[in-house]
Amino acid sequence: MKLLNSGLGATRICPHCRSEILQSSTTCPACRHFLRFEAVKGAVRAPISVEPLRVEATVRQPVGGKGCEYSLVVTVRNDRGEELTRQVIAVGGIKPAEARIFTVWVEAFAPEAASSSPLLEETTAD
Repeated sequence: MKLLNSGLGATRICPHCRSEILQSSTTCPACRHFLRFEAVKGAVRAPISVEPLRVEATVRQPVGGKGCEYSLVVTVRNDRGEELTRQVIAVGGIKPAEARIFTVWVEAFAPEAASSSPLLEETTAD
């Protein structure tokens, strides 16, 4: 297992699908394989999490349309607007009269070693 960094937000590579995942993960969020034997036996409890963001959208092509191609791109920025990562998640085509449903969400949870502080700080738009 190759660790990519250490501390809060430490990551590693999933041995099943090669996705970059959190070191504290017991299952891979990408391929959903179990990563620790204890997780299969139920000995590891799932971390308490919140879902501060969930977006779902449907892209439809009209019956008489020509179809289109798409790229699903996700970027993550810090509070200063600096891009931390940019990933192309999927590419494909949509034929006339077809549709694709895209769902994107953020899961936030405190690692086991963290204190009992709130998971997220509420912010408001100016």
